[in-house]
Amino acid sequence: MANVERPLSPHLQIYRWPVTMATSILHRATGCGLAAGTLLLAWWLVAAAAGPEYYAMVQACLGSWLGRLVLLGFSWALFYHLLNGIRHLFWDAGHGYSLPVANKSGWAVIIGSVVLTVLAWILAYSWK
Repeated sequence: MANVERPLSPHLQIYRWPVTMATSILHRATGCGLAAGTLLLAWWLVAAAAGPEYYAMVQACLGSWLGRLVLLGFSWALFYHLLNGIRHLFWDAGHGYSLPVANKSGWAVIIGSVVLTVLAWILAYSWK
């Protein structure tokens, strides 16, 4: 009996994620994160309308280290989803389909979202 090597499933052959795959997965994940973050925003707005005691409680929750970490993630998801959405609009118009351009635009989205998040938080903390 000959020893025949069977082909591997495609997901077992991928040793590193291509940028386009990572950006696609992150786009879906940030969309879900934005839905959850919108609930946080609604909670904050309801607290503002409910009165000073409830608002102070929500502010204390969101002002804790865990709350700020969640808000940091929410703001990064917002910028990432925005930039990747713009990238998708270019694709819808028929631009940027070649692999080198798709890889470069993917890295631009990732780096741009981090830079915009850092800039937004610096502006928010310097605004007093």
